[in-house]
Amino acid sequence: MIGKNTQPILVIEDSDEDFEALQRMMRHQQVVNPIFRCTDGDDALDFLYHTGAYQEPQFAPRPSFILLDLNLPGTDGREVLEQIKQDQNLKKIPVVVFTTSSNPRDVEICYRCSVASYIIKPIDINRLKQTFHSFLTYWLDIVVLPDTSLGGYNPTNNYPNY
Repeated sequence: MIGKNTQPILVIEDSDEDFEALQRMMRHQQVVNPIFRCTDGDDALDFLYHTGAYQEPQFAPRPSFILLDLNLPGTDGREVLEQIKQDQNLKKIPVVVFTTSSNPRDVEICYRCSVASYIIKPIDINRLKQTFHSFLTYWLDIVVLPDTSLGGYNPTNNYPNY
């Protein structure tokens, strides 16, 4: 088993196929982190700001990290990333971009916005599995993430607790 059950992960991904592949890899590696999914940028911002369908904080906990697709319907991933990194309460959350875009401009924009990693989705299924495996091992087994249950952003008052 890898991960910590006190460290929620927010996956912002519109592709059901990519999300299902990620879930299969997570089950295979016995990931214990709670996983939350948003399928577009507007839904993700509602989740992070506890608005819309996510007004109850227990349904939208502060994620320990965010896996973000760039090419989303509505508010795209670039805009979501920019908003996260401009917000004092959210900017410390590591964001990993996982996208089909190999456009050097997208890479530049994302790193300028302090993205933690930029990963291009492989088209080949075996390479995709290998990428997911490496991603999960690195982010859930090697990296030390903040434990969101120990403080930090409190969605009920919007003030940091440190």
